[in-house]
Amino acid sequence: MKLGICTSIENSALMKSQGWDFVEENCQNILQGLLNDDEWTGDERASRSALPVRSANVLLPGSLKVTGPDFEEDALATYLNRVGERAKSIGIQTIVFGSGGSRNVPDGFDRSLAQSQIKDFCTALAIVGSANGITFVVEHLRRQECNIINTVGEAMTYVLATNHAALRCLVDTYHLWSENEDVRTVRDAMPWIRHVHLADLEVRVAPGLSGKSDYRPIFSILREGNYDGLISVEASQFDIEKDGERVLDFVRTQWQNA
Repeated sequence: MKLGICTSIENSALMKSQGWDFVEENCQNILQGLLNDDEWTGDERASRSALPVRSANVLLPGSLKVTGPDFEEDALATYLNRVGERAKSIGIQTIVFGSGGSRNVPDGFDRSLAQSQIKDFCTALAIVGSANGITFVVEHLRRQECNIINTVGEAMTYVLATNHAALRCLVDTYHLWSENEDVRTVRDAMPWIRHVHLADLEVRVAPGLSGKSDYRPIFSILREGNYDGLISVEASQFDIEKDGERVLDFVRTQWQNA
């Protein structure tokens, strides 16, 4: 089990000094799928990181739509191929498909058609992932951020429909708790869980900082399922310099006591 933070590589030296294992960067900063190869600077960026960049989130910019009438298969294919090849070249192993702005179903658009569009997109992810040795993980997002794939259970419908080793599921504690989803869905999904995001439910602070979130029930399920992958802190309020060591100690203790 490796512990990292969703942040920029500029924080990597500080993270390394505190004992973190890896950085999870933003795809738009490091893979830059909208740019041509001669414009891409992510490889140079990754080379400056004091820690390995093992994962990346925010797969898609809001301008690229996965659902709705503006779905453009060719544009998405070009984008994904760039992302896959670049991720492979710099050692990124896991890419998160959350991207609520891209997959949000437009008002009045047929929901069953939107679901079909997402299934097609997940198939494309699996193909690109397989070609480049990358696992794409489907992230559930709370309803305030997106109107589709709001739970682990719903994310699993796309993972199972795709049925490919390069497409798996992510568990995010913040979204799980926001939706009041039963942790038993995590147990059911364990064979397909390949990535984890952590944040306290209270205003999405880093684990332990609110003093109100208990990760042990989820960690217990992960440990029972022999989870040995990446776990990233994804918090909107996290002063790494001030609280990084404290948060790391808290997560490790919760894991050991689960």
